[in-house]
Amino acid sequence: MLLWHILPVNRARAVKNSKNSIPEDVYVGYIRSLFQDVGVLPVGAACYGLIALLLYYKTGQGAYLVFGPAMFIAGVWRYFKITRVDHALISDYPSALAWEARYLWWGSIHGFVVGAFGFFATMWSQDNFSELAAVSAILSGAITIAGRNYGSHKMVSILTLTIVFPMTLGLMLKGDFYHFVLGLFIAPFMLVVTKMADLVRTVLFTAISEEKRSTRLAQRFDRALNTMHHGLLMLNNEERVVVSNTQAAEMLGFKSSEQMLGRTLKSLLMRGVASGLLSERDYAYAEEQLSRALREGRNRKVLLRMTNGRHFEFAAREGHDEVGVLTFEEVTSRVEAEEKIRFMARYDSLTSLPNRAYFHEKVTEAMAAGDQDRLCGLGVLDLDDFKTVNDTLGHPVGDGLIYAVAERLSAFESPNVRISRFGGDEFMIYFNRVTDEGEFSRQFEEIFASLAGEVDVAGHAMRIQASGGAVVVPVRSGDVDSMVVKADLALYRAKELGKNAWSLFETEMDVAFRNRQVMKADLRSAIEARNLRVVYQPIVDAATMRVSSCEALCRWDHPELGLVSPAIFIPLAEEMGLISEISTIVLEAACQECAKWPEHVGVSVNLSAKDFRSDEVIGKVERALDGAGLKPDRLEIEVTETALLNDTEATVRYINTLKKLGVRIALDDFGTGYSSLSYLHTLPLDKIKIDGSFVANLKEGERSLHLLQGVVDLSRKLGLAVTVEGVERFDQLKLLESAVKPDLLQGFLFGPALTASGIETMAEMKQPYAPGQISAKARASI
Repeated sequence: MLLWHILPVNRARAVKNSKNSIPEDVYVGYIRSLFQDVGVLPVGAACYGLIALLLYYKTGQGAYLVFGPAMFIAGVWRYFKITRVDHALISDYPSALAWEARYLWWGSIHGFVVGAFGFFATMWSQDNFSELAAVSAILSGAITIAGRNYGSHKMVSILTLTIVFPMTLGLMLKGDFYHFVLGLFIAPFMLVVTKMADLVRTVLFTAISEEKRSTRLAQRFDRALNTMHHGLLMLNNEERVVVSNTQAAEMLGFKSSEQMLGRTLKSLLMRGVASGLLSERDYAYAEEQLSRALREGRNRKVLLRMTNGRHFEFAAREGHDEVGVLTFEEVTSRVEAEEKIRFMARYDSLTSLPNRAYFHEKVTEAMAAGDQDRLCGLGVLDLDDFKTVNDTLGHPVGDGLIYAVAERLSAFESPNVRISRFGGDEFMIYFNRVTDEGEFSRQFEEIFASLAGEVDVAGHAMRIQASGGAVVVPVRSGDVDSMVVKADLALYRAKELGKNAWSLFETEMDVAFRNRQVMKADLRSAIEARNLRVVYQPIVDAATMRVSSCEALCRWDHPELGLVSPAIFIPLAEEMGLISEISTIVLEAACQECAKWPEHVGVSVNLSAKDFRSDEVIGKVERALDGAGLKPDRLEIEVTETALLNDTEATVRYINTLKKLGVRIALDDFGTGYSSLSYLHTLPLDKIKIDGSFVANLKEGERSLHLLQGVVDLSRKLGLAVTVEGVERFDQLKLLESAVKPDLLQGFLFGPALTASGIETMAEMKQPYAPGQISAKARASI
């Protein structure tokens, strides 16, 4: 009897039934078993009745005529009571308890009648056969108690007591020793019957529990199998499917997983070929790889691309007991994401051209392949003034311009020509094979010319203008990095020559570049070691022709190149970001020397635009003055328009702070910028220095003279002193003295830049100009 099929599920609470603790659902099943297979009851009842009639015939005692029908009727009555019970009524624990109580009542009546028969046959009957018949019948029936009533521990105990115990009591009360001992021997039999019932119940409970556990595991496995995202197949050593899940069936086009059972891996793959989703080439590859993995017990993955664009990844995994496992899943989204990531890693997102890293990789591969004696070329294109486009029109417009340039360049792409956006507004073009420099120049010129013209970007008509550089080298002696460097050098040359053109690399460019790099390194070392020296150009009072001040200038004596012009090393220092360090050296040296000069002589120091980018300039000046013990009014700071253009508001704030220290402020190179007049109004200036270009043009016409006179007159009305620079000839001095009348003069006419000791000596002298060349006032002072 399989109780598992009649037990309600989802009942886990344990209940007490006699000495055993069992779950409620098992208890309900036990009670249901009491009402099944009851055909043995009428048979037993008939046997008891016939035995009683046999004893009546043998002994003639009338009591047996009463016990026989009574036992038969009790058994049949119990049988009909049990068979009339609907098993569906025993559905839960409370109903099981109620029906067990009814069953105990019916069984107790039946057992009492049979027990009374046994007691009478052993106690009151004087016939030995009656005792033998009663003992045999009772013990034979007792054996069935455990098998028929194991579901109820109470019923087993009641039937054992009501049926066997009366007979045992009758034997013990016979009065003789032998019957008493026999009764004692039969008494343990009751315990045996009870234990047998417990054993049957325990064994059955264990079997039911294991079956339930196995079923739960099977259900969980089935649920896990059919809810997983992967398709799963288990194949035997013949590569036939023995287990499959729902996902596998759906992916492979089957209505259910059962339809896949028994099919071979080859037939499943061929199904994809027949439906047109899998090419024969991919089928052969997948079948060979997966079959080998299953045969050899190895883990292996195979990615297949279906003709409809979907991607599936098959994984053969090592199995056990000659069963291989094959899982597969759709990885279309993953493959597309990986392709997108790969594209993003290799291509520029704006132009879809190869980026710097991928271009480098592909060009390296191209150069390594083919004839190593061939020539190849590399060109670089850079948009002129592209920063201005971004700053004035915005980055979206700048991006549109980059995209338009990329479109024009892409038209020239071919197996021999590779194009890349190298970054920003820079493009690279690689020619894998060129005949000679002449042919390369014609090709590159054609590409360069294609960029000329206007393009509409977001409603803005913009003219494309670029500069370029190119290089041609033998493949055997070149590499990508060195070619890029040389092309960049040619690009720098093109920009130096006025932009909107391209240059071909020449060896001299490389030499100049290397010399420039060496000079940068030497300049850095000179600044760190403070090996720069400071000289001073005299500034002469126009009224007395005495030195009233001087401008501190920096000089660099290179150990190998000799004196390096400031026009060379000052731009280098600005490019390297070291110009502020130079101004510190000059400022400190100038203050130290000026403190040694006569009181009427001051010093002027030009600070760079970088110095005015932070309030550190204030501390720099304070430290220089304190370190030298120089009065602030003897120091003059020259400010250029370049410094003012960066951040006028901040610069004005710093200049005001310097003024509060007592330092004088001069505007240098006045007249060379487009906004100089506005500075006269906004800045707290003490002096302006008129650029020497005005003096150089004095004799070319009255216009320059009138302009110079106007600037001087305007400055005087604003309370500003005026220094005219660039005075180199006596005629210039005479004209300035007679027509312009500046306050101060500066130029080579009064001597070259001198050492500090030279200035100290010159400070006590008057300039010895010949009479008639200067005014009477000037002559009187000589």
